[in-house]
Amino acid sequence: MRLGRIGFWYRLAVVLLKPPLLLLTRRHWSGFENVPKQGGVIVAANHISHVDPLVLADAIMYSTNRLPRYLAKASLFKGNGLVGRTMRGAKQIPVHRNTADASAALQDAVSALHRGELIAIYPEGTVSRDPGKWPMVARTGVARLALLSGVPVVPVAQWGAQDILDSYRTPGLHLLPRHDITVVAGPPIDLSPWRDRELTAEVLHGATDAIMAEIRLLLEKVRGETAPDEVHDPSSEKRST
Repeated sequence: MRLGRIGFWYRLAVVLLKPPLLLLTRRHWSGFENVPKQGGVIVAANHISHVDPLVLADAIMYSTNRLPRYLAKASLFKGNGLVGRTMRGAKQIPVHRNTADASAALQDAVSALHRGELIAIYPEGTVSRDPGKWPMVARTGVARLALLSGVPVVPVAQWGAQDILDSYRTPGLHLLPRHDITVVAGPPIDLSPWRDRELTAEVLHGATDAIMAEIRLLLEKVRGETAPDEVHDPSSEKRST
């Protein structure tokens, strides 16, 4: 990818972050031929570390020559400070969380997908709190976005970034020794059973479960392990405290 084509803010991020990633990681990427070369697409990935958005963006950019856009709350896009200017300049996607209509909250994301953007999304909404770092129960936003836009959803499993930074178990950065980072993309998920239907809770949960099942299956292959039968539900932690 020619850096001149990606805009100032993305180019700045590449200049600052690419060298440390090359120095500190051994990258193992595969399956990105499953990501369409053009047109709107959602890349749905498991979330294991606050570092993995950098890893995922790196893998997408240099495997597909496409720029990933991330979703962020709309308030971060306001003002002329560094955060607001960066979010707007890098063309990230605002989510309008204070709207009464859940679908309206994603209007900018749907429009971006219809323009042909690639949106990277973490269906869990936060770094996994599962003891084994397996994907947790996901929110239904990824399904709502996929069904509203009609674009394909490509599942991605990533592993290794948690060894660099795992806030929940071993706080602090662990930069050395050099870490193996694996990012694997699978074929687009068949969501035809839920398309062109009213977005009821049943439809949204069914599509979300299908997406997470594919991510979990990919991660099993990456780790060479079997995921536990019970999927960790982060909401249960709140109820028990």
